[in-house]
Amino acid sequence: MVLLNTVKNRKTQALLLMIALFSSCISMKSVEERLKPPRPTRDFRIEQIEEAVDTEPEKAIHLIGMYEAMYGGMADGKPVNGDSGDRWSAAAENISALWDRAVKNLTEYQAEAVAEKRWDDAASFERSLSALGLSAETGANGAYLLAEAKEYLDSGNDLAAFLTAVRAEQYSALKASDTLLFLERAVKARQRRTAAYFLNLADSFHAETPQDLRAYAEGRDSPADMIKGVATVLVDRGIKVERGRGFNDRVLGSAFFVDASGLLITNYHVIASEVDPGYEGYSRMYIRMGDATSPRIPAKVIGWDKTLDLALIKTEYKSAYVFSVVDRIKPKVGDTILAIGSPVGLEKTVTMGIVSATGRRLLQIGDVIQIDAAVNHGNSGGPVIDIEGRLVGIVFAGIEQFPGLNFAVPAERLAAALPGMIKGGKAKRPWLGLTLAETPAGTEILYVAPLTPAADLHVPDGVSIKSLNYQTLIQEDGRFITALQDSLFQNRPGELVALETGDGKRRVMQSAERPALPLAEAAKIDSRERMAAPLFGIILQNGATGKFTPSLLIKKVVRGSVADEAGLSAQDPLLIRGFKLNEEKGYALLDISVKKRLSGYFETSMQLPAALDSPNTL
Repeated sequence: MVLLNTVKNRKTQALLLMIALFSSCISMKSVEERLKPPRPTRDFRIEQIEEAVDTEPEKAIHLIGMYEAMYGGMADGKPVNGDSGDRWSAAAENISALWDRAVKNLTEYQAEAVAEKRWDDAASFERSLSALGLSAETGANGAYLLAEAKEYLDSGNDLAAFLTAVRAEQYSALKASDTLLFLERAVKARQRRTAAYFLNLADSFHAETPQDLRAYAEGRDSPADMIKGVATVLVDRGIKVERGRGFNDRVLGSAFFVDASGLLITNYHVIASEVDPGYEGYSRMYIRMGDATSPRIPAKVIGWDKTLDLALIKTEYKSAYVFSVVDRIKPKVGDTILAIGSPVGLEKTVTMGIVSATGRRLLQIGDVIQIDAAVNHGNSGGPVIDIEGRLVGIVFAGIEQFPGLNFAVPAERLAAALPGMIKGGKAKRPWLGLTLAETPAGTEILYVAPLTPAADLHVPDGVSIKSLNYQTLIQEDGRFITALQDSLFQNRPGELVALETGDGKRRVMQSAERPALPLAEAAKIDSRERMAAPLFGIILQNGATGKFTPSLLIKKVVRGSVADEAGLSAQDPLLIRGFKLNEEKGYALLDISVKKRLSGYFETSMQLPAALDSPNTL
C-alpha cells in the first residue's frame, strides 16, 4: 500500500512539474508578445486582401485600390514607389501578386458562369472585367443576354424574354433569325407594339417575314382597346381614428398589365404599406377592372423600386390587353399624349394633353416628364401613351394646387427598372457615394460621402468627372448627371466601376448598395459644415474672425440650389446655429445667420430646408 501511494505521489509531482514548466513557457511567451511593437496597419490591410482574393475577387480589387490610396503601391496593376526600403518593396510585390490573382479568379468566375449558363452572373463579371480594361467592348455581354432571353422564351416568361432581348440588341447581338423568333412570340402574346419593335429589326436585316405577322405588327390599338388593360388599385389599410372618429383608410391608384400572366405596373407610393417594414398596421391590396360586375381581385407585390416610385404587382386575372414596355420612346415637348386611369375612383378615364417639358429632376435617379393632361388622386400608376399607341410614361405625381402641373416616369426608365423588379423584392441599385453638380464644362464632384466606395479610394471634392467605365458622356442638353446615373443604373451593387476624374486619376472601385436616403446616412456621420454642400448647395471655408464665432465664409454657392434660391452668394460670412435631420419625413433643416454681401452685409437669420432624396447623387 505504501509503495502504491509512493508511485502516485511521484506521478502527481511529475504532472505538477510539467504544468509549472508549461505555465512558465506561456508566461515567457506572453511577455515576449507584449514586448513586441504593434503590427502596422498596412499588414492588416494586406490580410484583408488575402482573405477576399479567392472568394470575392471584386472586393479584393477594391481593397487593393484602398491600399494604393493610403500608401501608394499599385498603378495599372503594377507596384509603384511609396516609401523606400526593402520592407516596402516586398509589400509592393505582394500587392502586385494579389492583384494578378484577383484578376485571374474573376476571369475564372466568369468562365464558370458561362459554362453553367448563369447568364446574368456572366454579364455581371464581364462588366467588372470591362471596368478593369481587360474585356471592354467584346460583345460578350450581348451574347449572354441573348442566350438568357431565349431561355426565358423557352420557359414561357414572355416579359423577361422581351426585355432581355431588347438589352441584347443594344450590343447588336440579334441576328435575323432571332428577330423573327421574338416577333412570332410577340404576336402570339398579342403585344402589338412589341411585335412592331421586332418587325423593324427584322426589316433592318431584310428578313422574309410571314404576312400574318407583319399585318398584326403594323396594326394599331385604339384607346378603347387599351383601357381593357388598365385596372384600379385599392389598398385597404383598415380603420383610421382621428379625434375620436373612425373612417376607412384606403389608398387609391391605377395600374396596367405588362404580361398575360397577370403582372401589372403601378407606383411604389400606392402599395408602400404592403412592403414598408416601418408600417405596422393592417394592409390588403386588390385590383378592380372597372365594369359594373367587376369584383375586387386580390393582388400581391412582386418587386419594387422606391427610387423611381415603381412597383410590379401580380394578380390571378387574364387581361384582354397587355401593354408593351420595349419601345423606349423619348417623347418631345409638344407631343400629344393620353393618360389613362381612375381619377377619384372614376375608372377607365382617358384624358388628353401634351408633353409640357422633359428633364424635370424630381426623383433620386434620372429625370421625369411634365404633362398637362388632367390627372387627379387615383391616376397614380396609370399609363401615359402617345398618339401612336406607344407607352411613354407612368403617372406618379400631380400638384393639387396647380391643375395641369403633372408628372410621369419615362417608359424608358420603367424598361430599365423592370429586370430588377422581376427578380422579386426590393430592386437593388449601385452607389458610389458622390453628390454632383452640373457646370458648363460637365459634372463636378460636390461631395464625397464617408464610408462609401468613392471615399475608400480617396476621390476628392471639387474635381470633374471625365469618364465612367471608359465612356466619355456627351449631352447636348447638359444633363450630365442623368447620363451618369443611366450609365450606372443597370449594374449590380458589388460590380467594379472605373471612374476617371479631373485630377488625372482613374480609380476602379466596387460599388455598394444604394441606401434608401443616401444623404441621410451621410448626415449621421459627417459634420453639418460639410453637409451644407450636398444638401443646401453651400461650400464653406474658414472666415475672418469677428462677430461670428466660429466664423465661416461661403466659398461657393451651387447654381439652382437651396442656397442659391435663398439669395446667398460667395464671400457671405455665415454662422451655423443649428442642424436638424428628420429621416422619417425625408428632410433636413439648417439654421443660419448670414451677412449677405449683395445686401450691404445686413445680418439675416434664416432656416433652409432640403430634401434628403437628392436627385444629384451617384
